[in-house]
Amino acid sequence: MFDGQSVLGRTPHQINQMGISRVFQTPEIFGDLDVLENVMIACFAKRDGAFAMNAIAPVRGQTDIRDQAEQMLLDVNMQDKRHMTAASLSRGDKRRLEMAMCLSQQPRLLLLDEPTAGMARADTNNTIDLLKEIRDSRDITMAIIEHDMHVVFSLAERITVLAQGTPLVEETPENIKGHPKVREAYLGEAQV
Repeated sequence: MFDGQSVLGRTPHQINQMGISRVFQTPEIFGDLDVLENVMIACFAKRDGAFAMNAIAPVRGQTDIRDQAEQMLLDVNMQDKRHMTAASLSRGDKRRLEMAMCLSQQPRLLLLDEPTAGMARADTNNTIDLLKEIRDSRDITMAIIEHDMHVVFSLAERITVLAQGTPLVEETPENIKGHPKVREAYLGEAQV
């Protein structure tokens, strides 16, 4: 349920229209297109509905869509890479591109699946900084699935620890580290 409405049986476009965007563990981008065109597609889909790849030509000529896309690239600090082919980007830049595409949807809920998976530490830190900017400057709730505790503790206000899919404990980052249930489940230490 989201905002009192079931998301079951809805298409990804319908879920986006509800205000939910997602970033997969492996970036979902159009590799043959340039960075700006990728974001233009996302802006067009938000405004005009579902998008077919064979419709890129009409999108390229729409200056309002281009202006929106340029702003999204500025927001994620990728304006200098707007004419690069998306497939040629580093993993960290592909993630930033996907964030720009998601932000163009103006979500109220952003779902992030391992947003730093496979990144070098510098790209991880840049992604953390970007997510902090998003969190602090927009009215977006972020739900993050992440195994890198550096990322989790850098971003989270509340953490839910799962053990084999079952919620174990929900706490603030400060209280999670030494929580007896967490130590027992993940470190094999007996509860005190």
